[in-house]
Amino acid sequence: MAFNLIGRSLLTLKDFTPDEIRYLLNLSADLKRMKYAGIKPRNLEGKNIALIFEKPSTRTRCAFVVACYDEGAHPEYLGKGDIQIGKKETVKDTARVLGRMFDAIQFRGFKHETVETLAKYAGVPVWNGLTDQYHPTQILADLLTIEEYFGTLKGITFAYVGDGRNNMANSLMIGCAKMGMECRIVSPKSLFPEKSLVKEVEKIAAETGAKIVVTDDVAKGVKGADVLYTDVWASMGEEAEMAKRIKLLKPYQVNMKMLKMTGKEKPLFLHCLPAFHNDDTEVSKDVGAMEVTEEVFESKYSRVFDQAENRLHTIKAVMVATLGSK
Repeated sequence: MAFNLIGRSLLTLKDFTPDEIRYLLNLSADLKRMKYAGIKPRNLEGKNIALIFEKPSTRTRCAFVVACYDEGAHPEYLGKGDIQIGKKETVKDTARVLGRMFDAIQFRGFKHETVETLAKYAGVPVWNGLTDQYHPTQILADLLTIEEYFGTLKGITFAYVGDGRNNMANSLMIGCAKMGMECRIVSPKSLFPEKSLVKEVEKIAAETGAKIVVTDDVAKGVKGADVLYTDVWASMGEEAEMAKRIKLLKPYQVNMKMLKMTGKEKPLFLHCLPAFHNDDTEVSKDVGAMEVTEEVFESKYSRVFDQAENRLHTIKAVMVATLGSK
């Protein structure tokens, strides 16, 4: 079943129905198969895409750029030093300027209100590449990866372990609820997701048959889980709290013991990346592995690089579905 999503913005998956998300996942799989077959349909021929980045990125930037070129569009990278958004010019004014020149806008930054304002005033589709509250394009890639691994999303029990009040935990709850999955947020009580969001997601779950669990009990949270997912313990802008977070979250590190606690023969491990799984980066050189051990990260259960690749295919699907000519 096809849906007409032309002209729609993607700010959070709360705004999309389960059927619309299913359509985007199916389109992602189709576009992935075409890329592997060397077929380039160029659905975005002649389109110009503004890529605004307040926060640096590897996967989001590369996925949008490659997706643009694959589909015939021109991407224009706009870093925080390239435009005056929020400094000498209001977000509202920037939106109206860029909307006159570009066919769509991607925003990756801090305040969710910024991407909402861009979408309100630009007059063209706006896509959220990450804000402090939500990361919807990442969730689409996660769902596609889970479906590729298990062959379905139906009946999957998903456990996110770590910082339960960041943009990934927020967005994963929404995505799992929309698709009728069981989602468990396993974190210290001080890092539980906002109660208002949990209530909102529980209403979605009641309509789709999903189940939402929030717990600080690791054994309870991971028992029977098909998927274990984690994220960095301190997001961009929170590096000063790293030592505090390490002490608080150490019991929530994903390791082989935790994988065995699931009781599953082939549990799936996912991480949105970058991951601090050893001491090879500047950030982790003094403390070693944090949210996941090297043993798990490099294990047969890990599909983190399939997941990273799927950012390209799902982002391409969002662009084609909301802006494409076909």
